Amino acid sequence: MTPSSDPATPTPPTPGRSRNMAAIKRRDTKPERTIRSLLHAAGKRYRVDYRLQLEGARPRPDIAFTRARVAVFVDGCFWHCCPEHGRQPGVNGGYWGPKLERNVARDRAADEALAAAGWSVVRVWEHEDPDRAAARIIAVLDAAAPGSQGPRAG
Repeated sequence: MTPSSDPATPTPPTPGRSRNMAAIKRRDTKPERTIRSLLHAAGKRYRVDYRLQLEGARPRPDIAFTRARVAVFVDGCFWHCCPEHGRQPGVNGGYWGPKLERNVARDRAADEALAAAGWSVVRVWEHEDPDRAAARIIAVLDAAAPGSQGPRAG
């Protein structure tokens, strides 16, 4: 049996699919831009697509607040296996299944490396309401602010 006829061997996508995948943006997606705009309007300043050099990992948060040490990832439902909207493709599952599993494993490894380095991680799904997502990020930023004792009693 040749490797290409072995059903257990994943086959790469077609040339058309490769072109399609190459055209998918890694940064500046619409959900990401919307959330960044809301954060900027709230007076929050950040770095975009900022690579961090950590022990055993090089995560690249979509939005990084370096002083507060807060990393924000805006995850696509398909690429990061959203429990609500993620789905397995019906075609070429031998290729897509492991690829999507590696994405999720890489996400968990990044979360662990960031936490071990003292960073807070906020993960936002692309389907989340941008206003609520921005409010959640701001709450984490406020709690991480130097001298912050967390939420204050009023």
